[in-house]
Amino acid sequence: MTNMKSRILANAKKHEKAMVSFLRDMIAIPSESGEERKVIQRIKAEMKKAGGWDRIYTDKMGNLFGRIGKAKPLIAIDAHVDTVGVGNPDEWKHDPYKGKVSGGKVFGRGAGDQEGAIGPMVYAGRIIKDLGLHNDDYSLLVCFTVMEEDCDGLCWQYIVNEGGIRPDCVVVTDSTDCKILRGHRGRMEIGVTTRGKSCHGSMPHKGDNAVYKIAKIINEVEKLNTRLKDDSFLGKGTITVSYVDCQTPSVCAVPNGAFIHLDRRLTVGDTKASAVKEVKDAVRRAGVSAKVEVLRYARPSYTKLVYETEKYFPTWCEPENADQVQAAVHTYKALFGKKMKPSRWTFSTNAVSIAGMFGIPCVGFGPAPESVAHTVNDSVPIDHLVKCAAFYAAFPQHYCALKS
Repeated sequence: MTNMKSRILANAKKHEKAMVSFLRDMIAIPSESGEERKVIQRIKAEMKKAGGWDRIYTDKMGNLFGRIGKAKPLIAIDAHVDTVGVGNPDEWKHDPYKGKVSGGKVFGRGAGDQEGAIGPMVYAGRIIKDLGLHNDDYSLLVCFTVMEEDCDGLCWQYIVNEGGIRPDCVVVTDSTDCKILRGHRGRMEIGVTTRGKSCHGSMPHKGDNAVYKIAKIINEVEKLNTRLKDDSFLGKGTITVSYVDCQTPSVCAVPNGAFIHLDRRLTVGDTKASAVKEVKDAVRRAGVSAKVEVLRYARPSYTKLVYETEKYFPTWCEPENADQVQAAVHTYKALFGKKMKPSRWTFSTNAVSIAGMFGIPCVGFGPAPESVAHTVNDSVPIDHLVKCAAFYAAFPQHYCALKS
């Protein structure tokens, strides 16, 4: 095993320059949710160039897949290819679309969240084939998925429900700082709407200001955040106002409608019903009437496919002794000589569907820390690319050994 460890690490290191170049190419392609076509094409080209994949294909939503083998168990590795926007370009030290290499890191939008994992996944297939790590004792499916930033897990709802793909386990590669993670909070998006009566702004007493009503609710939502459940492992549930809007015939008029968008993070013990009830109770405490609803998502993918879903994404947490978690621990120890105690994410990933909705066993391992995600410091250490390529190539054998 020591010899194989050295061969896997050396082979991963051999692909370092190719992975960095590939990542820089991806960063240069804007790929926000629903606009991933060009980056999917670039990934497909790299998969063909790298070799090692028995089959490369896309589904009707636009997700890209690479497969090795046909046997059971089916082991999947997932990375989303879309990114958030860049915000104000003037706030970036480096051009967000140049993939600047500096200080042993690659900088740019998507470097850490999470295009940095894509190169290691692509070249893991090459490592597996070059070193003969696949002997028809498992199948490997790499999944390059779309629209996660807009609606995490939607892609996997489509993959499972419409594609009929249900892996035995999934390695989720969203930023873990090369640590093993085994769960995270769920989330949901809740809308609250108040109604009033419009009138001329010079005579506000003749109207009924919907913004004043929503302001009272906002105050109660802020208080609610301090009372939410806490979990010793996954952390505290949270709620925050993430968007405010109003309906008014004029800036010189009393608004007759107002709306807030709530980002609710769900910990152990939280449910969709309990979270909605808490918001309705906050409205009651505010002393106003309002409509409270779980919001829905129906934006088309880059292929123009619309796959509507409710914006409720369940909490998930795997036991530390779960097979896929222990396989990750064994893989890490075999490659890097250290035992890793699994932890959890703060943000959410596609596992809200994979594990939260469908109960498919998941474990997390990916490059870059969570702290760079969605920031002007979006970046990934280059050595993380090598470590992850080695990990993804070695994991399937450790998983199969544990299951046999």
